[in-house]
Amino acid sequence: MTRLLVVGDALLDVDIEGSADRLSPDAPVPVITAEEHRPRPGGAGLAAVLAARDGADVTLVTALGDDEDGRRLRALLADEGVAVHDLGRDGDTVSKTRILAGGRPVARLDRGTPGVPHDLADSAAVGDHDAVLVADYGLGVSAAEGVRAFLSARLAAGVPVVWDPHPKGSEPVAGITLVTPNLKEARASAGDGPEGEKAVPAACRAGEELAGRWEAAHVCVTIGEGGAVLTAPGAAPLVVGPPRVATGDPCGAGDRFASRLALAVGDGKAPEDAVRAAVAAAAAFVDAGGARAAGGLPVQPAAPSGPAASVTRESAALELVERVRARGGTVVATGGCFDLLHAGHVESLQAARELGDALVVCLNSDDSVRRLKGPERPIIREEDRAAVLGALACVDAVAVFAEDTPVALLERLRPDLFVKGGDYRPEELPETPVLARWGGRVVTVPLKAGRSTTSILQEVRRVA
Repeated sequence: MTRLLVVGDALLDVDIEGSADRLSPDAPVPVITAEEHRPRPGGAGLAAVLAARDGADVTLVTALGDDEDGRRLRALLADEGVAVHDLGRDGDTVSKTRILAGGRPVARLDRGTPGVPHDLADSAAVGDHDAVLVADYGLGVSAAEGVRAFLSARLAAGVPVVWDPHPKGSEPVAGITLVTPNLKEARASAGDGPEGEKAVPAACRAGEELAGRWEAAHVCVTIGEGGAVLTAPGAAPLVVGPPRVATGDPCGAGDRFASRLALAVGDGKAPEDAVRAAVAAAAAFVDAGGARAAGGLPVQPAAPSGPAASVTRESAALELVERVRARGGTVVATGGCFDLLHAGHVESLQAARELGDALVVCLNSDDSVRRLKGPERPIIREEDRAAVLGALACVDAVAVFAEDTPVALLERLRPDLFVKGGDYRPEELPETPVLARWGGRVVTVPLKAGRSTTSILQEVRRVA
């Protein structure tokens, strides 16, 4: 079990979920009918909880106020198995309340005067750890003299330290293992580049400059949907793109990225591999709904796989369908095993995409393929099949289903068209009466002659 020390500013986050279906009679503002009130750890507290849910042994060094919000936050952290070393502070515990309507934020209320945190007096009480994550939220913990001396000592002892900075926080201590600013923070620290500078070149330039200024071994600049850029003195920048399924609430994505990165480094992974794991985890986290999903704190595996990936992909597909439908677009779906993707598949998928504004591929799970094709299939596992399909320009989303037919999944997606390749008669297909319930249609597109997975496998066996 990896032992992770998180150092930083813990907040109390609250999500008030509701619905808005009218404007106030006394002002042109929406009236939110509150339906749920969910408190959860935020800031360094969120990073600590996410790491604990990944199976790590987590201690959090933070500074809480002696108030009701501080006590509630401590209890929430204890419920998640996070040990808290509270430095204490003269001011209040900071809380941030988001008001959401239909799952989207409409306002945020911040409360609390944090004052000055007390310093770390006894570093021995913190214990030994495999890695340290500094989750700086600009409230003073990382600026305390004793805390900084402790972090420098950990670095000198060979313990990797990952620093997630904040615009109002302090600069990392010298010699840090890895600093993870986002692109906006990196640009603010390194200065603006040439006019019209694109995201990746800007991340490369800023990362290289900051690595030198901070005497950091590595700087990883995150660029949201673009993934991350890892820079190191004397090395070419490494660009790590994200899975294309990240379409949910980004709240907490930075903490998910930093916590997974710190755990990977603590497990002995090279920085390049740690960044890849962190990018995948952050994308899955966003796609699953961010910090507000699954009771506030979803758990994501290091890389999407199996049923968890199916849920993640389906939620992305559902959100895509809602967006397309909201603007009056046409949603197209198709389905299949796509075990060995060939030219016939690609041609059919391109033809399907041309029929509407978005294409969702309903993909048979591994168990479903085995039932349909036999025990030796599939050749390619479902997460890899989904990744290859998702990389096609004509495919907007992939959702995995475990049944023999995509009927149940289609009932959730409710597409306007379901496309089959070949000479099927729509009245013979189980999907036809399902789509008819909401006015959808099943249509067919031609198949490319002489192209099939079976024929490819037969040829491989012949020449093997």
